Amino acid sequence: MTRKPVSSRRGVAWLVWKLAIAFSVSLCLLALLRIQMQYRSATSLNPLLSVDDDAAGSHLPFRDHSSSSSGERPKVAFLFLARRDLPLDFLWDGFFKGVDRGNFSVYVHSVPGFVFNEETTRSKYFYNRQLNNSIKVKWGESSMIAAERLLFASALEDLSNQRFVLLSDRCAPLYDFGYIYRYIISSPRSFVDSFLHTKETRYSSNMSYVIPEEKWRKGSQWISVIRSHAEVIVNDDIVFPVFKKFCKRAPPLGSQEAWLFFKQNRRNCIPDEHYVQTLLTMRGLESEMERRTLTYTVWNVSGSKYETQTWHPVTFTFENSGPGQIKEIKKIDHVYYETESRTEWCKADSIPVPCFLFARKFTEGAAMRLVREGLVRSSKNVTL
Repeated sequence: MTRKPVSSRRGVAWLVWKLAIAFSVSLCLLALLRIQMQYRSATSLNPLLSVDDDAAGSHLPFRDHSSSSSGERPKVAFLFLARRDLPLDFLWDGFFKGVDRGNFSVYVHSVPGFVFNEETTRSKYFYNRQLNNSIKVKWGESSMIAAERLLFASALEDLSNQRFVLLSDRCAPLYDFGYIYRYIISSPRSFVDSFLHTKETRYSSNMSYVIPEEKWRKGSQWISVIRSHAEVIVNDDIVFPVFKKFCKRAPPLGSQEAWLFFKQNRRNCIPDEHYVQTLLTMRGLESEMERRTLTYTVWNVSGSKYETQTWHPVTFTFENSGPGQIKEIKKIDHVYYETESRTEWCKADSIPVPCFLFARKFTEGAAMRLVREGLVRSSKNVTL
């Protein structure tokens, strides 16, 4: 039997050792590269990690989870529910200024017959963006969710619209367009505030033939949804008729109408706080949602559960909308839901982010302060 020379065995061992070292170095380089990519991704969505607020989300890559069948860049559709005009149009004008029109679209539901033009708005971005099939809306009635459905239906006609953000006429953005675009587009989920609310008795057993009580949900009206969820809302012809019939606001206490209302064992129900949440839950879509809103609101809850006239958002005025107050809103990173004992840590595509992109309810004076003090910067020369 012939033995291999010792030098030959040593050469093989040395070669194996060099290969092991090279493999280890390669693994280390790959790990460092992955850490760097994760850091860049987190920084692009979290301005609190960035020294320059303007740079946050404006010049960094993002993960696009949209699926526009038109092949064009995905748009974010901004859907405004307005009583008549848009009192904060000058603020939104600065927000949209400098942004490629191919990145967003605007739709406004106003009173029937109202037209946005040079005489009725200070911003060209709202010219002729009103719906031509708008309806008369009353707060606390099904006409509110009917108006929302009209907005979604109009926006769905543009195949490039992949995200749909519902806003009030008193909403203000807290960041520039670039950051908000990335935040919303990068997430494959809808942002819908949705929770069980065992302390209120708005659910009526009259709904049970369509809506099981365990599927009943409550949440903020101000939502951001992906295209498939917007289609569910628009195409619904089962849940909406039930809401229209049984989910109604109670008449003012002390009136004859209120006496008859409660004598019939009716429940004081605000449709826009339940409809989308309950519909998406019934369709089994809760796993496709971040169960929180993107719009910050402080509620005045000084009245009783039936005194709905006092249950309105606290208004931001010039005095309480300074840098300190806005910074505190931006620092919020989680929401606690008492009725579910659930803490919702705010994420977009699994990346920790500030919870709120918008806030309401702002007066014109407060909005002017936001602009004057640079608290909401324009997105000039933004590269997406």
